[in-house]
Amino acid sequence: MTKGDETRRAILDHACRLASRVGLEGLSIGRLARDLELSKSGLFAHFQSKEVLQVQVLEAGAVRFVKKVVKPGLAAPRGEPRMRALFTGWLRWAKSNSMPGGCLFVAAAAELDDRPGPVRDRLVALQKDWLEVLANVARSGKAEKHFRADLDAEQFAHDLYSVMLGYHHASRLLKDPRAEARANAGFESLLSGARRRRQIA
Repeated sequence: MTKGDETRRAILDHACRLASRVGLEGLSIGRLARDLELSKSGLFAHFQSKEVLQVQVLEAGAVRFVKKVVKPGLAAPRGEPRMRALFTGWLRWAKSNSMPGGCLFVAAAAELDDRPGPVRDRLVALQKDWLEVLANVARSGKAEKHFRADLDAEQFAHDLYSVMLGYHHASRLLKDPRAEARANAGFESLLSGARRRRQIA
């Protein structure tokens, strides 16, 4: 890794943490330059514009999410164990101190939901990819006969996503001490509804 690559990585790591607190719009080349004691011209050379910086922050966050949540989760056995591992990792990600303002993607979604442009487009693509991962794991649960054959995998992914959005709202905005317990209960309810119905003799 070259010195330039190391500098770029340090900038993006700091920008991800900052964006989780102040939002993508709160990012600026000037602020990052002050925080990291770098020149504005040097930062501009890396990103050219605020929009490019914002997209790169989302990309850096996605790389981190894949490393911390997706890859470990997909290493678990197919079906329900894999879904459980992904949920556990996702919850751990949401509680991580590495993002002081909470999940970067949740913060960005609230900020960009009605703001068209390439930054929103990239966020939408990343979130659709994640939903498809969850749906694929639900499908593997059907193939492994952990889940019932008529399970709507896309609906399961949507419902699990909703559980996690509820967790963020309860834990960060409402400061509900039972936020994590409620998220776990919601997840277990989803699994219970997804499992194969036992045949009554």
